[in-house]
Amino acid sequence: MLRPDLPDLAAFAAVARHRSFRRAAIELALSASAVSHAIRGLEERLGVRLLNRTTRSVTPTEAGDRLLARLEPAFRDIEGAVGEIDQFRRQPAGSLRITTSIPAAELILAPMVARFLEAYPEIRLEIAVTSALIDIVAGGFDAGVRLGEQLERDMVAVRFGGEQRMIVIAAPAYLARRPRPQTPRDLTEHACLGYRFPSGVVYAWEFEKDGRELTVSPNGPLIVNNDQRLLIRTVLDGAGLGFVFEGMVTAELADGRLLPLLEDWSPPFPGFFLYYPRQRQMPAALRAFIDFIRADTLAAGRP
Repeated sequence: MLRPDLPDLAAFAAVARHRSFRRAAIELALSASAVSHAIRGLEERLGVRLLNRTTRSVTPTEAGDRLLARLEPAFRDIEGAVGEIDQFRRQPAGSLRITTSIPAAELILAPMVARFLEAYPEIRLEIAVTSALIDIVAGGFDAGVRLGEQLERDMVAVRFGGEQRMIVIAAPAYLARRPRPQTPRDLTEHACLGYRFPSGVVYAWEFEKDGRELTVSPNGPLIVNNDQRLLIRTVLDGAGLGFVFEGMVTAELADGRLLPLLEDWSPPFPGFFLYYPRQRQMPAALRAFIDFIRADTLAAGRP
């Protein structure tokens, strides 16, 4: 029996773990066809089928399950050993894949990406921006950035970017036609523009004041999927009210193109977190990113 190559074993472990050639290819930075070719070659050399394949699923055979159970600890040991050596590098290097929501990308990541890349020129940063909640392990990501209530269980979380606030916004032209709402309950008489998450749920506007909490379901003429800038533009054009992150409309509020409403019902909240799976040896690129955002937070004086 020919000895299998380590890259082929790594390809098998990734496919068996993800139950997907596509996801394994993303993790390994290879094409799906290259991963499939590696698995076929490994099975031929071993003389054993390791994966059951259909048009809809990929699952390990009994032999594949046994092999995966032995390989996973071995690969963790290898990664740990390489990680320990990597600490001796003068400059952190390697790839870093992060998934983030659209508001976090605009409010938190965009202002600091160029500075991070300048500080760590040997790190290759990839940022996937989506409103969908991603399983970062299955997706092959090193970390994610989300609101606190959206964090995956059993993840390590690092505060990222300071407090945030959601506010109701309106254009002066809209308020010239309609009375200004005094409480969240008044919003039922207004054209409240909605935002639909990839899950299909339309975001309900949440308010709090003096310990009282109220939720209002938007009932306006527009629901936007996955594009908050389109919603903001429609509010600017006077078609209705919006409920957005205050930081996304700072310029429009400053020059009077938009007006904030119900501010006393819109307290700040902790904001975003960088989160990542617990691991014995953290990749040097992720450690550098965490150190960078902590230093950035301290320098900005954010809580």
